[in-house]
Amino acid sequence: MHIVLDETAMAAAGTGNVLASRLIHRAHAEAGWYLYAPACALVEADRTRPGTAEHLAALPGITVLDLDLPAVLAVAQQATWAQAHAHHAAQPTPDRPDGAIIATTTPERWKGEPVRVLDLTP
Repeated sequence: MHIVLDETAMAAAGTGNVLASRLIHRAHAEAGWYLYAPACALVEADRTRPGTAEHLAALPGITVLDLDLPAVLAVAQQATWAQAHAHHAAQPTPDRPDGAIIATTTPERWKGEPVRVLDLTP
């Protein structure tokens, strides 16, 4: 299971959202569960809730995704860097042929986008 945290999911994890906490636990404790934190979304989450970036980056079950050239090109075409980087990270890759699911507390913002969404709204 490959899951990309958007900035709302990251901020929710820091406020005790039980669904976000379960994802983090599974990624750490269970084989086959992978959580990704796109760097641009991590920055935005930290702006919303200071300390989020440092905390999430220190967790062993979360992989921080750098802003590589393909991500830069994707980000350049979107209105917000955080959403664009999360969207890019969820796209299929050779390692993730089916892509990834985006975990969010604002699922309505992803309507009309070609991504699968996991609603973390409690």
